[in-house]
Amino acid sequence: MIGFQKLFAFLLAIGPLILFHELGHYAVARLCGVKVLRFSIGMGKIVWSRRFGADQTEWAISALPLGGYVKFLDNRDPATAATTEADAAREFTGQNVWRRIAIVAAGPVANFILAIAMFTGLYMHGMPDAATKLRYMPETSAAWQAGLREGQRITAVNGVAVSAWSDLRFEVLKAALDKTDIRFDVLEAGGGRFSATIPAKVSATLNVESDMLGILGLAAQRSPAVIGEVKEGAGKRAGLKAGDQVTAIDGKAVHDNIDLIKAIRAAPGRPLNMTLVRGGQPLALVLTPELDPASKNAMIQAEVISTPEMVSVPAGLASALPRAAGTVWEQGVMQLKMIGKIITGALSWKNVTGVLTIADYAGQTASAGAIVFLSFIAMISISLGVMNLLPIPVLDGGHLLYYSLEVLTGRPLPERILDYAQRAGVIMLVMLMTLALFNDVVRLL
Repeated sequence: MIGFQKLFAFLLAIGPLILFHELGHYAVARLCGVKVLRFSIGMGKIVWSRRFGADQTEWAISALPLGGYVKFLDNRDPATAATTEADAAREFTGQNVWRRIAIVAAGPVANFILAIAMFTGLYMHGMPDAATKLRYMPETSAAWQAGLREGQRITAVNGVAVSAWSDLRFEVLKAALDKTDIRFDVLEAGGGRFSATIPAKVSATLNVESDMLGILGLAAQRSPAVIGEVKEGAGKRAGLKAGDQVTAIDGKAVHDNIDLIKAIRAAPGRPLNMTLVRGGQPLALVLTPELDPASKNAMIQAEVISTPEMVSVPAGLASALPRAAGTVWEQGVMQLKMIGKIITGALSWKNVTGVLTIADYAGQTASAGAIVFLSFIAMISISLGVMNLLPIPVLDGGHLLYYSLEVLTGRPLPERILDYAQRAGVIMLVMLMTLALFNDVVRLL
């Protein structure tokens, strides 16, 4: 299910994020004068360790690479309790509540800072993405009925400027979650501008688990369908050659590879009358797709080249940094909204995913290139920060909840309540991890 390359990509992605998270806790603890006994990447049995510094902090790598921890001098645990007067002043629970809040919050904050730094670098470099120029759409689609047409370019959604397809998708997702109108600012091929609106009653019906843009009739315009490499099979027997441009099948126009692939897959064993352009001259041939027994899809054993218009605009630091901060904020808020909708039942629990899905995506994005992979890591860093801030006992957010109540009441929570909360937190996490693993296996199989 998850090959070695995907596993390696997963560890390459998640390892630095865990390290940065724990370094946040470690750095602020040191600034607050708290003694750090151990810094571990991974959980469970220690497989390697060394001691450094005046405090002889143990730096360790543990067997399970799905987390990490920083162990402080802590009087709640007899094994780590202060034994000298000097150590008593550096013990964690003896610090004032604001220092404890700062130490606990530093881990998630470090993940957000890392994500901002990564997105800043990516924006300064320029991130290639499909442009917002529209492909043709069915007349029955919501996009057509709103007045959108092929060749137009969307420049903003609900007042937020968009220049890349991923930005467009994100703004539509926000509108769908909020169940608001989706107002597009549109640039026509001739230079004219206008606005088109898909009403809230339509956006409210969108399922965020699906291809929302496709449901609305929105897709990025692609170049014409041109044949690439032709291997032994139906395509070669029919006379297809590299460089042929397919313009129609059975009298129906073929705009791009999407049209061509749909037509081929819908006709296993059925002759298709294809109209081509070869060397600037029209040509007709008959091609019969074959059913591939492995994939169960009709195939012609020929590569189809058809790509969208791409954009990649490098930005200066002055514009990249605030844009990156805005991206992290918006993505964090979006993830919280989705978690809230999962809890309330507005979204399916199938959206809860775990390490297998992350590993799968890590492998896919790594094979897509460094820019895509780094973007994926930045997004996972945001998710790690958000998840750790959830008010679940045993997570950073649970401890922040305890300390917030201490600020309000003026005294710490009783140890008995903390013990019950920790046990409940462990049960919740085990249940979530089990659900995530189940969803991962179902999805990957």
